[in-house]
Amino acid sequence: MKNKHSIITIFALLFMAVPSAAQRDSIIDARISNVSQMIGFGTTDILDTYLSQEHFKGAGVTFLSTTERRKPGAAWSTLIEHQANLSLTNDRNDKANEIEGAYDFYWGKMHRWSLLDNKLQIQAGGMVNAGVGFIYNTVNGNNPAQARLHLNIMPTGTATYKFKMLGRNTAVRYEVQLPLIGLMFSPNYGQSYYEIFSRGNYDNNAVATTFISAPNIRQQLMLDVNLGKKLTMRVGYLGDYQQAKVNNLKQHVYSHRLMIGITKTFRMINYR
Repeated sequence: MKNKHSIITIFALLFMAVPSAAQRDSIIDARISNVSQMIGFGTTDILDTYLSQEHFKGAGVTFLSTTERRKPGAAWSTLIEHQANLSLTNDRNDKANEIEGAYDFYWGKMHRWSLLDNKLQIQAGGMVNAGVGFIYNTVNGNNPAQARLHLNIMPTGTATYKFKMLGRNTAVRYEVQLPLIGLMFSPNYGQSYYEIFSRGNYDNNAVATTFISAPNIRQQLMLDVNLGKKLTMRVGYLGDYQQAKVNNLKQHVYSHRLMIGITKTFRMINYR
């Protein structure tokens, strides 16, 4: 009788183990996500000849969220970034102010190459960037604001070098985007927003752009210091230099930010 109970117990344990093995076989997708949340402060330089011929300089704040997803061992990854800016600037005589705000969304695919025994990783690919924003001049009576809308296709690249510093896993990461072609909104020289939206007078307000008419550049230089198994502190620099010369108008928004934040690593598993 005792042996009979032992056999029944063994079969019960084996039966209980079957679902866990089936569950492992049912895994159809596993992805690793690195999610970074950062905030930065720095300077902003604005020129918009539709509003004023003056240069405006001041301070600004930026929020940046970065998510990179990839399958273990895969060469391709997906990069998603959300960036929001707000700046308050004034002219040289401190008699006028301009307020600038913008939101940009970036989505792209990148291919990775590992070098130097996986210490150096190079990634290259392309991104789609959609942005919306405004510039508001506090002293203008007519046409006090300028809307900002654009859509860009941008080649992108990153380089990450991993090393040890004070016994901690550390990495230096550089990321850059450059515009190739795009589309942006702009009033024409001397055209009011009343003419565009109230009277419906279109005058080349959706303008095709290239790296010649809108030579933008966006770059990041970040230092990652590992604080735990899945938590990393990230500090560095974000430079976003947006400019365009269309419809006989010039515009640029140059921002320099010192950034600080954290990066977390998540592993997501999908089952059948």
